[in-house]
Formats: sequence, C-alpha cells, structure tokens
Amino acid sequence: MGGTRTTARRRRAVPWMVVGLWLAALVLVGPLAGKFGDVQQNRAVDYLPDSADSTQVARIQDELPGGESTDLVLVYHRDGGLTAGDRQTAVEQVAEVGTAYELSGTPKGIPSEDGTTLMYPVSSTSPGQDEEARNAFVDGVREITEGSGGLSVEVGGPGALNTDMGKVFETIDGTLLYATLGVVTVLLILIYRSPFLWLVPLAVAGVAAGMAMAAAYGLHELFDVTITGQSGGVMTILVLGAGTDYALLLISRYREELRCHERPYDAMRTALRGCGPAILASSGTVAAGLLCLLAADLNSSSGMGPVGMVGVLAALVAMTTLLPAVLVLLGRRVFWPVIPAFGSTPKARRSLFAAMGSSATRRPAAVLAGGAVLLGALALGTLNLPGGLDQEDSFTDQPESITAMQTLAREYPERSSQPITVIAPTDTAGAVAETARTTDGVAEVAAGRSGGGWTEISVFATAAPQTPGETRTIEALRDGLDGTYVGGPSAQQIDLADSESRDRVVIVPLVLAAVFVILVGLLRSLVAPLMLLVAVVAVWGAALGIGGLVFGPVLGFEGTDPGLGLLSFVFLVALGVDYGIFLMHRMREESLNGAEPEAAALTALRTTGGVIASAGIVLAATFAVLTTLPLVGLVELGFVIAVGVLLDTFLVRTYLVTTASVLLRRTVWWPGRLSRTPEPERRERQPEPV
Repeated sequence: MGGTRTTARRRRAVPWMVVGLWLAALVLVGPLAGKFGDVQQNRAVDYLPDSADSTQVARIQDELPGGESTDLVLVYHRDGGLTAGDRQTAVEQVAEVGTAYELSGTPKGIPSEDGTTLMYPVSSTSPGQDEEARNAFVDGVREITEGSGGLSVEVGGPGALNTDMGKVFETIDGTLLYATLGVVTVLLILIYRSPFLWLVPLAVAGVAAGMAMAAAYGLHELFDVTITGQSGGVMTILVLGAGTDYALLLISRYREELRCHERPYDAMRTALRGCGPAILASSGTVAAGLLCLLAADLNSSSGMGPVGMVGVLAALVAMTTLLPAVLVLLGRRVFWPVIPAFGSTPKARRSLFAAMGSSATRRPAAVLAGGAVLLGALALGTLNLPGGLDQEDSFTDQPESITAMQTLAREYPERSSQPITVIAPTDTAGAVAETARTTDGVAEVAAGRSGGGWTEISVFATAAPQTPGETRTIEALRDGLDGTYVGGPSAQQIDLADSESRDRVVIVPLVLAAVFVILVGLLRSLVAPLMLLVAVVAVWGAALGIGGLVFGPVLGFEGTDPGLGLLSFVFLVALGVDYGIFLMHRMREESLNGAEPEAAALTALRTTGGVIASAGIVLAATFAVLTTLPLVGLVELGFVIAVGVLLDTFLVRTYLVTTASVLLRRTVWWPGRLSRTPEPERRERQPEPV
C-alpha cells in the first residue's frame, strides 16, 4: 500500500514540478529574450566571410579617422531636363544637409550628359557604427531633400540601401511571429477540432520561442555568434514549425494510450517511451544538419547554424517536458468533445492513408518508378532558375534607395555612381592610385582618408554597379594591385557568391554524413537510412526545379539568392528526414512485433500518415509565411522549403518510401537483426498442443 501511495503522489507531483521549473526559467531568462532583437546585425559586411577582401576593407575603414562612413547619393531628376530653379534647389538642399550634419568634404554636383539628372555624392563619418545614428542621418537627409513640381529627388547609395534593408529586417521578427502563430492556430483548430486542445501546443511553442531567443542572445554575448535578421526569422519558424510537429506526434500517441491506460500519467509515460526516440532522432537530425553550417565561410550561414540549433532544441525540450506535464494536469477533458475514454476503441473509419498505401502496394515497382520519373522531371526546372540576384532586384517592393540606383544606372551609362573601395598601404598609395587609373574599365580615381598606415582610394568604374563589366574591373584591380584590399558594395556581392559556392562543396557532404549517422543509430540499418537520404535529396532537387518554373515566369524575379541552394538543402534534408523517421520508426516497431514487411509498412502508414500529413502541412505553412516578406531571397527560400515539405509529405513518404520498403522487404533493415529474422509467412506452422 505504501508503494501505491508513493506512486500516486509522484503522479501528482511530477507534472507540477515540471511546470514550476519552466515558470522559474521563464522569469530568469525573460529579460534576455527581450534583448534578442538588439543584437541582430544586418549590414552587408555582417554576412561576409572573415577572409574576404571586402571584409578587410570594411574593418580598416572602421579604424580610419572618423570611423565607418555613411555614403549617400542625392539624385535630382526631371524628365524634360533640369531647370535653373531645379539646380538652385539642389544647391540649397545640399547646403542645408551640410549645415545639419558633419560631412566628409564639400559635395560636388555631377550632371548627366542629357541634362535631366544631377547627382551629389554625400558622405559622413559622424554616425559611425551606431545603426540608429546611421538611420537617423539617412532619414534626416531624406526629410531635407524633397522634390516638387515635377522635380524628383531620391536618396540612394550604400548608406541608404543599408537603412532600407535594416527597416525591412526590423519588421521581420514581429511579422513572422504573429503571422506564424496565426497560421499554426488555424491549422491546429482544424486538425484537433477541439475548442481547447489547440491552445496547449501553441502556448508551449510560444514558451519555447522565448527560451530560444534568450539562448541565442547568450550565444551572441558569450561566443560572438553573428545573428542576422534572416537567421532570427528562420529560428522563429523552426521553433513554431518543428515544435508543433513534435506536439502533433506526441499528442496523437498520447490519445492512443489513453484508451489503454486508466491514468493520464501512465498513458503519457507510455506515449513518451513509444514516440520519444523518434522525436529525439528527428530533432537530432535537424540540429546536426544546422551545426554543419558552422563550417561555412560565410558569417551569416555559420551564425545561422547555432541560432537554428538552439531553436530546435528549445522546441524539443519544451515539447517533451512542459507539454506532457500540462496535458497530464489537464487530464482527458482537454480532448473535449471527443474524449478518449479508458477501454474504448476509436470509431472505425476508412483511413485515407491506408487506402493510398494499399493502392501503392498493388504495383509497388510501377509506383516507385513513376514517382522517381516525376521527381526527376521536376528537377529539370533547375535549368530555368534565373542567375544571381543583384541588390536592385532583392526587394519585392522597391525602396527609394533602389529606384535611385536604377535612375543613376540609366542616366549615367558612362560611369558608375557606386565606388569600388581600394585600401592600400599609405607609403604606396600614390603608385596604387596611378595603377588603378590605367586599369581597363576605370573612369575615375580619388584618394580619401588615411590613418593607421592605410589609405582609402575610391575607384569609379565605367560600367554600372553589379554588371559583368564592373565585375571584370574589380577582378582586374585585385589581380593588378599587390598588397591592397579591394572592397565596396559590389565587391561584397562577388565575395558572397564565391563563399556560397565554396560552402556548398564543404557543407553538403557534412550534412549528409551527420544525418546518416543518426539514422543508422535509430533504425539499426544501413539500407533504410540510405533510402531516406536519396528520397530527401530527390525532393530537394524537385522543389528547386519547381522554383525555377515559378520564380522568373510567374513571380517575375530577376535572380536567385546565392544562398538558396545551400540553405534549402540543409533545411529540406534535415526536416524532410523527420517524416521518414516517424514512418520508419513505427515500421520498425511493427516488424519487431512480428508483422511481415508489407503489413508493417501499411500499418505504419495508417497510424502515422495522418499525423505526418498534419505535421507537413503545419511546417510547410510556417515556412510559406516567408513568402509574404518584401525580400526576394526570403520569398524564394520559403517557397522552396514549403513546396519540398509538401512533396515529401504527400508523395515521397506516402508512396515512394512505402513502396520501396515493400519491395526491399526485410532487406531494408540490413545488416541489423531484423534483416535476419525469418518472415512470418515463411515460418513452419507448429502443431497445436492437444
């Protein structure tokens, strides 16, 4: 009797203790979560690799007298030609800017050949590296410079572009969080058809998001991990999307066990034992895949690895501790109006996934071949992907800095309005400047600040910014100027693309190896993990191919983000394997219980198909939220991942993995013990005892 009373007290005490610990943790880390947005860095240089020329240029510029400069270009334009009054307005406004702010030199107007445009390069070092001060400077200049009566005035240049980009990222966190919460709320209500149950996983996911923000802030403070608006947004989606997936799997299994156990505590304990390994392996594959990004040369990618990892781990810990505790405390009534009573059996319904599985297993070879051909055909769409994404094409709604850039490119075809920055040792700066002037594609060279043994030299190309002609000029300067660093906005884009190419070669094999090792440990097989990896790689190719058919022809995008291939690969492989884990782990359970291969596959599909479909829809919808943001790179990333998750959920898991498992039979578990177990139909029937 004493043991019974002790067990009963433990059943009551453990859930309350877990909830109490979580409340205490929230009180402690809540203030840190509030600082997460303050440490995000969204300048172009924050995304660059440490070893790049353009990164060294940016760092040396910070050390020059006055520190980092904020460079603008004021663009005055009238279609019919500038009037004398327009030119006087420009002179007065530029003078007012000089009075209001400390500028680096006196701006000089440069007219276009047709007389329709006048540009004034403006630079100031007074804002320094303070983002708020830089934004205030840009906004102040925009308030002073206003056009009227047909005179257009635009403020462009690298400083204005950084401000416009920063304003977009400032809105991302809030927009993503609320939009994702809204999407998940609607889907959970539709999935559970309960007025109460949907609140529980949603509230726990919110708690996990707060913990992830606090942990990411700690990573930045302790290890100087780079956090960008992109990585912060992706972390939010991972917490809510992956966390909801884990909740769906756990709650589904818990509902099953409530019919077999009288006490919710015992039902939850059994549910955790049953699906816990799958959830743990699932989160482990995502975390391991993201950690592989630490090997990236690109700061933004290497920072996204640990930031995304803490998001996934926060979701894992919350959904396997806080969620079970809350569900146990609420008891069976949380499932109202369809309460799973002890000893009851669920209503017999014709399972859609059982029907799909049965249809697939009638002719498994034909279904597998047809699915493979379909994925291969879709992957051919990658040949239609547009080229690299230029800065002027990176917004879905063009801000003022981009329209200014386009005006300058149109009206000044003979020279670039955006300087290429060369940093040279001061004692050789004169010779470097002379060599730069004689370099093909250079229109003008001007010396700038000096300090710390370095001199800043501005080189203007004859070609427009981010065109093949300017790229050739930058490469010629790097080849011909020894002992110097060549940077600036266009050089940064070149370095970004080069680093992305290098990172794909390094990280793709690492991700595949890490995920393979985890799958081998969970499934005790070499064949099943290989099958799952081939499937998710095929899904990645098909999703990118669909992107190629949509981005340019349908959405009108002029390019693809250099990081799209790598980031979509990491997320689709790591997240896509999740559903394979849910399916194959249940299939392995059924095989261990003596089911023949075909029956094990169909039972696993019937019992997990619904929850995998729900999880896939939730995850795809959360990533689809990225397509509502005004940045082309994030729209493309969200689209490819959402499409890939849906392909994986409804085609690969339902048909291809199931049919491949049926065709391979017990070979799918080779060389594990299950592959050597005689199949039930092959065992000799033993005579029944008399």
